[in-house]
Amino acid sequence: MKAKKRSWLSKISDIFFRPKYFFSRIVADGKMEDAILKAFLWGFVGGILVFAINLVRNGFDAFTVFSLFKAIVIFPVVAVMVLFVCAGLMMLVSEITGGERDWEIAVKGIASIFFIYPLALILNALAFDCASIWFVSLLIDLYMAFLLYDIAVYCLHGKKVSVLFVVAVCLVLLCCVYMSDYRNVWFLIKNPAATLTCLL
Repeated sequence: MKAKKRSWLSKISDIFFRPKYFFSRIVADGKMEDAILKAFLWGFVGGILVFAINLVRNGFDAFTVFSLFKAIVIFPVVAVMVLFVCAGLMMLVSEITGGERDWEIAVKGIASIFFIYPLALILNALAFDCASIWFVSLLIDLYMAFLLYDIAVYCLHGKKVSVLFVVAVCLVLLCCVYMSDYRNVWFLIKNPAATLTCLL
């Protein structure tokens, strides 16, 4: 168990500090079950942590059967759905950038970064006002753009110039969202309470 924990921490460290080394080692071997399980478990962890944060912040009055159900069922299921949607988007990016068209590698590449899922949920849940939801949201979105580049180039072997162009287009679209009123919808999804302070 300790060895497995060290292995997971080592992989997360590689993603942060040695992304080329980590992502270039992902190969298709016919074992996608681990990737799906990884997404489910990270979704479960994220749901439980958000549930705990809400209990600490709002007291036991915040406890409902639905909130518990959402934490242990909905969050993990949504995580798996997000995995496949993002893998599909990566296949599209790979097609545009001349990379490999391998569904398994796309799924594994996305699953490998799913530790971001509970981390993003926690940071969004901890946001308490307009400035903090802006900061957290922007930080996570920019890092996801960086991971998009890493997966497209090192996992799916897209052409760097083409991938940079796609990432630049995504960043322009993201900038348009942040500079328009649509940012409030984006913030509401992440933390309704903090977003309300932006509307006052």
